[in-house]
Amino acid sequence: GHTTGPSLNNDKLYKFDYSAEVYVDSVKASLQKSAGYRFSSGVDVNLLWRNPENDDDQLVKITIRDVQVETVSERPADKSIFKGKSTEKIIGKEYLQALQRPIVVELARGKVRNFYSYENEPVFTQNIKRGLASLFQLQLHSGSAPEVDISGKCDTTYNVRQDQVTKIKALDSCETERRGFTSHNPILDVSSKSTSATTYVLEDSFIKSAKAEENYVFVLNARRKTGAKIVSKQRLELKSVQAGPGLIAGKQVAGVVKTLDSSYVAVSLVAEPVKSECKKCPSLSELWKSIREHMYPEKLSNAEAVRSFLSFIKNIRKATKEEILQILRSENKEVLPQMMDAITSAQTPASLEAVLEFLDFKDASTSILQERFLYACGFASHPSEMLLKSLTDKFKGDIANEEIRETVVIVMGALIRKLCERDGCKLPAVLEAKRMILNRLEKPKKDDNVKMYLLALKNALLPEAIPLLLKYAESEEGPISNLAATALQRYNPSFLTKEVKETMNRIYHQTRRVHEKTVRTTAASIILNSNPSYMEVKNILLSIGELPLEMSKYMLAMIQDILHFEMPSSKTVRQVLKDMRAHNYDRFSKTGSSSAYSGYIIRGPDVTSTYSLDILYSGSGILRRSNLNINIFDRKHELQASQVVIEAQGLESIIAATPDEGEENLDSFAGMSAILFDVQIRPVTFFQGYGDLMSKMLSATGDSMNVVKGLILLTDYLQEIQLQSGPSASVEFLGGLAIDISGGMEFSLWYRESKTNVKNRVATFLSGNIEVDSFFVKSGVETTLEVETALDFISTVQFSQYPFLVCMQMDRVGTPLRHYVTKYESLPSGRRYTARAGKAALLAGNEYPLHQENSNMCNQVFGAKSESSSNWF
Repeated sequence: GHTTGPSLNNDKLYKFDYSAEVYVDSVKASLQKSAGYRFSSGVDVNLLWRNPENDDDQLVKITIRDVQVETVSERPADKSIFKGKSTEKIIGKEYLQALQRPIVVELARGKVRNFYSYENEPVFTQNIKRGLASLFQLQLHSGSAPEVDISGKCDTTYNVRQDQVTKIKALDSCETERRGFTSHNPILDVSSKSTSATTYVLEDSFIKSAKAEENYVFVLNARRKTGAKIVSKQRLELKSVQAGPGLIAGKQVAGVVKTLDSSYVAVSLVAEPVKSECKKCPSLSELWKSIREHMYPEKLSNAEAVRSFLSFIKNIRKATKEEILQILRSENKEVLPQMMDAITSAQTPASLEAVLEFLDFKDASTSILQERFLYACGFASHPSEMLLKSLTDKFKGDIANEEIRETVVIVMGALIRKLCERDGCKLPAVLEAKRMILNRLEKPKKDDNVKMYLLALKNALLPEAIPLLLKYAESEEGPISNLAATALQRYNPSFLTKEVKETMNRIYHQTRRVHEKTVRTTAASIILNSNPSYMEVKNILLSIGELPLEMSKYMLAMIQDILHFEMPSSKTVRQVLKDMRAHNYDRFSKTGSSSAYSGYIIRGPDVTSTYSLDILYSGSGILRRSNLNINIFDRKHELQASQVVIEAQGLESIIAATPDEGEENLDSFAGMSAILFDVQIRPVTFFQGYGDLMSKMLSATGDSMNVVKGLILLTDYLQEIQLQSGPSASVEFLGGLAIDISGGMEFSLWYRESKTNVKNRVATFLSGNIEVDSFFVKSGVETTLEVETALDFISTVQFSQYPFLVCMQMDRVGTPLRHYVTKYESLPSGRRYTARAGKAALLAGNEYPLHQENSNMCNQVFGAKSESSSNWF
């Protein structure tokens, strides 16, 4: 009769050659030198039973024999890890016997309806058989439909042309239980592509040959040259057809299978996950002892510190709560903060429970550890609802140190945003945390610390918080209104409604009340960055002539930067300038020292990184705000890598200068606020109040204050893959950063100058490990990338004359970059083959060009210094 699937002849034995190969290598490499292995065997196939009611329902027996294992690429015998080992020795006697036990497959219209094997079969040999059985599944008409095989339930498309059939499986559609996670920001993450295609040649209505190939490619989004691939190939070729055993009589499939062997059971064709145990892996405490020396605070600017941090995280992820507590309790306070970074970054239920048991928030003496725990929570790559709930509970309880209490709520804001971006906005813990923060701002009590809730919103960026932020920006005092405005500045312009723009225009033009310069310039920046109308731009340009000196210089610099850097609003600005020619000259020839400038740090094929630096002074030459931003973009996404803002106010009295209009009563203050990888950190204060300022000036050490120090996990990607030939693979990319940002401000009354410096020390390390685990052999490729660099930003102001001299310097030291690729194969006995290649390069140091005017001033400042300083006073 007519069949829609392949059909076997009665009383025949089909003898096939079968091979399954796995290759692991870097993305662009040819397969000649890859790590991997080849599994080959004979396969005997014969028909056991055909349904008397339906020709298309056949029961087929498949037997593996003559198994061999060898390396997949040509290399000298002494480089083969299988050298001198029999197959029985490589695979193991029991496993080999299990492999050679036959399976029975019921094919209905060419699809596997039932897969019969033995119940106590080892998972890994069962998976090899599933991979082979899946190869016998095919339909003889073109079309697409979901189909179940070893990979799970996947969308599969067949193309049939005479005796040739192609089967395309859409691997990203497969429904299976696979663990894994991705990094929070796509720029820091990994992209993957996968394909699977099988070509069949038919003869006499059965398979003559089948060739399957499956490809997986993984690349780092920020540097697509860094990545790896897995190629898995299966081949089945008919060698001969001989006389074979006869059919078994029977009406029902189940009866026939029982007659054959009563221990057969129907098993799912979908692979079962399996992991081989690591026999020689160090325990958590052993690993810690081996890396501990790299974890001292002074070692944190080395890539080795980051490498150790990442390998520690991998181990913590396998550890129990007790093991983690044991190492926490055994350590001294110098390296504990770094250990805390790693344990929190591991983000497992066990690591969170251990830390929460170890930390006592009622004890102010361990606040440094509490802070490191909290920041690591804020940077979490895939935070859980449980983590946010734990912080909310802590916040409701007793916290000895007020700064820690502030940090808890600021970090809760960051977690709210991360969970919302992953569709978790409706989770109970997120709803509760949002309600709490919004309620405290809607109805603040007398002693409520409004600032910390605003900082939390600056992290959470909730659309529903915009009306509240507008209210605080327009009607509150300086620091609070400034904070609310900078929070609005962080929103994507698409959220900034007509109402936001109207409020910002009122603040900038001071329609309802007088505002501080810092808030007004932020409002102007929001207007100019969110698709401003012709009139909005025109009103801002008209206002420039009426502003206080330094502010008009600052606004002018902002407009020039929009033009020079071709920002989105530059078209509108050009149009307005063209129409305003008549009353331009006077307005645009302002003196002053404030400035705004943007430039490129890297313009690469995959990502672009920009810096922007703007500085606003008071009329007497004292810094009001300096803001250094570093952003990273790819074609679709953006990441604020860092922002360091130094703010000062009310410092005129030290140099007996007159404060600007409306700023006569400002309290003396200087401090620093940072955003790191999209997370706002709790701001630090250099000094608060005149007395504090004087005592620090007289002891003028000019010591810089630490703002952020620690280890951060940035790239965190893990995917488990089931290959269709049987083995499983894991793909793990971990990238981290050791960072040390400090900042300071010093005054010299003698030289009448002030200096502000921000030092960024950074070391990064990334490792991508792709490993195929076939139980009897592991094959993998590890690719690593390391960079150590430092970026210094110094601004020197001399206020002995007006306009005062300002020199800004932004320097990057020479940066070593090292990149290695290691391919390896290893046997459970410990025998290993490795091949390593790498290259190191030194990126030359760079003094970033700020604008020309700045370069001229630096020459003057450093020129003036060398002359005698007696004429200064």
